[in-house]
Amino acid sequence: MVAGDIQRAEGKPFQLKFVRAAQMLLFANALCDPPLVTLNRPTRPEPICFTLKYRLAANDTWKWVNEHSNLSDGELYFQPRTPPGDLVNYLRDFSHEFSINQVESETPDTLLWSLTAPVKEADCKVSGVSETSLGIPRSISRWFSLVRIWSPWLAPRHGHGQFSPKEDAMLASFLRLDGLHLVLLAVSGVDEVLNVFKPDENGSVILHSRNDSLEAGEAKVLAAVGTTFNTALAAVMYHSRKIVRGDASMSLDMKQEMKTALDKGVKAEWMENWYDGLTYCTWNGLGQGLNEQKIFDALDILKEKKINITNLLIDDNWQSLDNHGQSQFQRGWTDFEANKEGFPEGLKHTALNIREKHPNIQHIGVWHALLGYWGGVSPDGNIAKNYKTRKVRKAKGLAGGTMTVVHEDDVLRMYDDFYRHVTTLTNPPRFLLESGIDSVKTDAQFFLDRMDDADDRRRFMKTYQDAWTIAGLRYFSIKAISCMSQIPQILFHTQLQLNKPRLMVRNSDDFFPDIPSSHPFHIFTNALTALFTCHLNVLPDWDMFQTSHPYSSFHASARCISGGPIYITDTPGQHDIPLINSMTAPTIQKTTRILRPNAVAKCIEAGVYTAYESERFLKVGTFHTGSTADYGVSILGIFNVSEKPLAELVALRDFDGVRGGGERYVIRAHPSAEISPPMRKDDDFAVVDLELGTKGWAVLSAYPLRTFTLQGSRGLPGEGAGTDVAVLGMMGKMTGAAAVVGTPVMAMRSNGQLKIAATVKVLGVLEVYISSLEDWTGGFGEHVLVLIRERAVPVETVGVSGRVLKVDVEKAWEGMGMQPGWGNEVEVVVLVN
Repeated sequence: MVAGDIQRAEGKPFQLKFVRAAQMLLFANALCDPPLVTLNRPTRPEPICFTLKYRLAANDTWKWVNEHSNLSDGELYFQPRTPPGDLVNYLRDFSHEFSINQVESETPDTLLWSLTAPVKEADCKVSGVSETSLGIPRSISRWFSLVRIWSPWLAPRHGHGQFSPKEDAMLASFLRLDGLHLVLLAVSGVDEVLNVFKPDENGSVILHSRNDSLEAGEAKVLAAVGTTFNTALAAVMYHSRKIVRGDASMSLDMKQEMKTALDKGVKAEWMENWYDGLTYCTWNGLGQGLNEQKIFDALDILKEKKINITNLLIDDNWQSLDNHGQSQFQRGWTDFEANKEGFPEGLKHTALNIREKHPNIQHIGVWHALLGYWGGVSPDGNIAKNYKTRKVRKAKGLAGGTMTVVHEDDVLRMYDDFYRHVTTLTNPPRFLLESGIDSVKTDAQFFLDRMDDADDRRRFMKTYQDAWTIAGLRYFSIKAISCMSQIPQILFHTQLQLNKPRLMVRNSDDFFPDIPSSHPFHIFTNALTALFTCHLNVLPDWDMFQTSHPYSSFHASARCISGGPIYITDTPGQHDIPLINSMTAPTIQKTTRILRPNAVAKCIEAGVYTAYESERFLKVGTFHTGSTADYGVSILGIFNVSEKPLAELVALRDFDGVRGGGERYVIRAHPSAEISPPMRKDDDFAVVDLELGTKGWAVLSAYPLRTFTLQGSRGLPGEGAGTDVAVLGMMGKMTGAAAVVGTPVMAMRSNGQLKIAATVKVLGVLEVYISSLEDWTGGFGEHVLVLIRERAVPVETVGVSGRVLKVDVEKAWEGMGMQPGWGNEVEVVVLVN
């Protein structure tokens, strides 16, 4: 396969920058002479390997791409027209102990099976354990798996050929030689059974099952085959929800409590502030020697720097604990009230002081562990005196030994007393809400799975989950963060079901500011883990970060596209104000909002099997929907997670949600602000070129165009004639498209004017792409009128840069002396002659 001599128009050689097989084929299809033709389908279900040969000038020698780059040969997969319908075509030599039933899939072009196998019962304190072979996946090219990197967290693993993760896996996906995807999901949290996958030395997938019940149990696995990874994954996730829904583990009393809590409803303004407000967390910024004066000083500095946070999270080290000076795992919770050393006048005094001096802070939250603290509760403290307790044995390891916890009979009462607002003279007082605290981060939830004895696991696993969920709904509505909770039993029992408001859940291990190698992997882990967590009833939280840090903008861009919250943990006085401003914007109510896309971000389909070490861009896709089905902006975060500079052709088809056919788009890059020519998804060369150094990143947004023929338009008749228009959102923001609420209205009026109306939820500079703007004669002022609340904005608030019209909504709002009404939104109307 040979491409012709490649020269740019000005005579400079074109630099080939391929990093994926599909891109090499794309380039070759556009430039090879003769062009590529449709290949015959191979007789065997195997990919066809290829590479490219090129030269930069007619007198240069030919070079093979794979000999002058880090690329291996490209691979073309040919999927069968009709996938084989029997599971034996995908798994061989699986155990006869499995009962296999093919079930109807809720996703198109997928096959779905439910597999069950017996698991022996527990013997008193010893859990029943069974291992059952699912056999060897057939005809495997490469695989991807989500593993339990350690008890609380999931992380991605990749490989070629034989399945061989070193850790227990919950999800495994296999790209076959025929291009089909086999996805296996181990379902846990039903009938006291925990299921994970392990490999054996031959590459078989072994289902390891642990049963804590005194009755024989049933291991559950779902298997799906699809033409894409995402449809196969959706098939097993949708069906797992049906399985978990049928689990009768929640008592009638618990179900009634859940219904009562849900009937109270969730206030819209709570969701807006909690999800979309900028949060400051004390953890990394203020250190472990926490006290109220450090908090006061940090907030004063934020105010001085005009960093207008909405939420404050008081992290670990505020509680009253025993065993001073010992490991966190040896310390137990003694009292509801904050420790006297750091908070001498109590937590209520701290919260009241904060709310009085910083009225911009709408919500104050505190950290606590699910079982009290890392070491449970103190056997000698007031909590142990007021509630029944039990000593439990933990599995060997970092946090082994024993600890005291509140007894299952008193868990809900303890959470009621700790959380709710009730004036009382009893001891202990009903605490957090009365103290001015209205949200929580509940950490260390994985300790439920670290309990070693089967009877303790039976007692506490679901009791604590349900009690915390109910208390959180009763008193804090949605304002809670679940952390270190990626144990399978919580993922399926608490986070999968759609019967309650969406919960904010940490999506990965921590942000570690002092470990340079952790930062690229942190983003990689979140993007790949989100492939699974996007199917849960949660808002994935990619963790806090610091804005004054070598990887600050790398983390910031990832948080902006994630679809989750943004909270910073800066050392007081060490703030990158321009970076913060690129993530946030003020509202007409003088609050600060992050610009959060309304879809959860995840690794794109083409990157699922790309390993962290592959020296490839990580591409993370999300989507900001409008109020109509035909409108939305696709957003793609690009991250160089390697240790060397990389370059790549990014195709429009990499963007989630872009439509084919005649739909045309422009791609805008941040931070460069470059805008591509209009392109269609199916065009031969619908790509943009991107080069990123180490720590490099970019956010690309694909905007759908609407085309109009303006009066006096110089556009030519036929396809593409007229003026293309798109509302780009707020200038200088990483996810500026998310500032726009609903679908912009664009329509020709009877007088020949084009009306463009966009509603925005924040103030800033609104940008509108108008393709013919540069061609207008007489200046844009003769052709454009901008209105807010039916009043013309001052001329100086409107400008032009190339094909982009810029409206300074913030300056216009303030200059016109406008006041907010009931809402936070502003409609901007642009009339074009």
